[in-house]
Amino acid sequence: MDDLTGLLADLVSIASINPMGRALVGPEVLETRLTGYLEDWFGRNGITCRRQPVAPGRDNLFAKFESPGSARTLLFDVHQDTVPTDGMTIDPFRPRIEDGRMWGRGSCDIKGGMAAMLAAVARLCSERPPRAASVVLACTVDEEYTHTGASRLAQTAHGADLAIIAEPTLLDLVHCHKGALRCKIRTRGVACHSSTPDRGVNAIYRMSRVLDALAEYAGILGATVPDPIVGPPSLSVGRIEGGQSVNIVPDWCEIEVDRRLIPGEQPEQSSAAILQFLSDRLGSLEGMEFDQPWISLPALVPRLEKWVEPLKEAVRRGTGHEPRVVGVPYGTDAGPLGATGLPCVVFGPGDIAQAHTQDEWVDLDQVHRAAEAYYQMALTLG
Repeated sequence: MDDLTGLLADLVSIASINPMGRALVGPEVLETRLTGYLEDWFGRNGITCRRQPVAPGRDNLFAKFESPGSARTLLFDVHQDTVPTDGMTIDPFRPRIEDGRMWGRGSCDIKGGMAAMLAAVARLCSERPPRAASVVLACTVDEEYTHTGASRLAQTAHGADLAIIAEPTLLDLVHCHKGALRCKIRTRGVACHSSTPDRGVNAIYRMSRVLDALAEYAGILGATVPDPIVGPPSLSVGRIEGGQSVNIVPDWCEIEVDRRLIPGEQPEQSSAAILQFLSDRLGSLEGMEFDQPWISLPALVPRLEKWVEPLKEAVRRGTGHEPRVVGVPYGTDAGPLGATGLPCVVFGPGDIAQAHTQDEWVDLDQVHRAAEAYYQMALTLG
């Protein structure tokens, strides 16, 4: 096993599960152990790093290659957390290598990209190429749920001219993506015995009217003029729960709404538009509570102009691959970073179709080529 593959195996074997708002506990939950491993890894490689506290047990970690001969600085961003392991058909934290792939939770999203970025920064610090750009490597927390790590990073004086965000892109360059707004809607009722339902108010029945209205609104959004790169905005209801028992008329019901934003849409306005549509369609919002969004992730607006050709050249040199410049429908840490005006590109090994899956894997050849591409980005953009 070569050094890069061994590094990736270490990263996959260290659980860093994001609880995603659930009451998950244990050593596998949060990024604490992985942050400690990374801190030790930087120390073993003679690279100074520092922590940035974000929440209890959750620290961003920064390392830097200081170039001796360039005024430009690149920000490499990669997140430490993974989604949970429910339903996985493989051992999530026992990395398995077969047919040029590594299986395990996080192998694709995004520990393959993390290993590649770590290798590139270690090489820069070791070889110290004279005309390379300086590189700040930020290992952030909580990307999979509320992007608190990237939001904190966006407020930090990192001094970067361009950000490269590691996500599985099949080694293509992503310059534009959708944002996300997520919120909870709750209906209230009056509980009573189910044998006399007329004595109560059924909160689930109330929610059914809300769901019908949201389905109509989703259809309207899908029919709007699409963004030329990422397509139309969208809305989906992803979770529903309510009631206490089948023989009790439910006095509460709650849904979670996912609203995908296209460039130009503002999260606050989009949230208000949902509430206004419900008010118009239902006539009254009695018995309904609309929580403030718990995710408000801006869309990534294309700002690469002068960077596109140098980036493509770096990827060609590093991978032998002619990259496409594309937009994608999912969101990344580039959302909060790009909202500050910082030009951002998303790039990394792996296929988004493998992220979060029950048998997650990454192509090891792509991981190796990504490491070379990240290194070439520092050389080409210096």
